[in-house]
Amino acid sequence: MYLTLEQAFEFISTSSSTSPKPEAVVEALLEREKITKQAKERYKYSQLLGNWRLGFTTGTKKIKRQGGVILGAGKFLPKWVNIQISYSQAESEQEKGRVENSVELGPLKIILTGPVLFWENRNILAFDFTRMQLYFSGLRIYQGYIRGGKERETKFYQQNLKEQAFFTYFLVQKNYIAARGKGGGLALWTATGT
Repeated sequence: MYLTLEQAFEFISTSSSTSPKPEAVVEALLEREKITKQAKERYKYSQLLGNWRLGFTTGTKKIKRQGGVILGAGKFLPKWVNIQISYSQAESEQEKGRVENSVELGPLKIILTGPVLFWENRNILAFDFTRMQLYFSGLRIYQGYIRGGKERETKFYQQNLKEQAFFTYFLVQKNYIAARGKGGGLALWTATGT
């Protein structure tokens, strides 16, 4: 399991290594998730602080008859797609922390930011994207709240977990982190060092 995850980390982080099979990565992530739950491992928000590049994801498929979801096939993101998530300390006393999600495709860059709340007893990081910045060729062409973001920011900490988007982290290492999203998919990020 750990060897497969280390190989996935190396493949995402460097250009010279070869990728493990996506099925093996999914299996290793599921095994690690199971171990974390059984051992009741707990993480702290401070362990997530920094910049992380999304390198592997599974997505999900809905099952109509059974009313549930199953994991989709895992896949590595192409190296030319740069999707990063960053966690930082709070900007004000009212906040618990901040999240920034950036997507770069050629000259276009989109940055979404918002508040976070970490539920240590469950390894769950709840978040909401309330502000957006849009850049084209390095020039900022939009900055502001999105979808009633100012109002949502003020209500965020009063919401219960069912009302929030979240990741349940089950692997937090110095060089990579992994989580299951609210929708059921798995994701693996690597530290960017920036």
